[in-house]
Amino acid sequence: MPEFKVIPPTTTVYCDKRGEGWTLTGITGIDENASVMFDGTRYTIPAKEIVETLLPNQLKREQQKGA
Repeated sequence: MPEFKVIPPTTTVYCDKRGEGWTLTGITGIDENASVMFDGTRYTIPAKEIVETLLPNQLKREQQKGA
């Protein structure tokens, strides 16, 4: 089983449809759901989507700002 890094609450994420948001709950496993706030609206999103899509999107945006 691959090692999973815990994602703490208030981690910034980015969604192409909803924009920038942040996690309201921590993520301790890939098979759980987590709450994410986008523009004042709370969404429950699978941790897998956050880890595989939303976090990499945010990291890419941060790298582009610094370039």
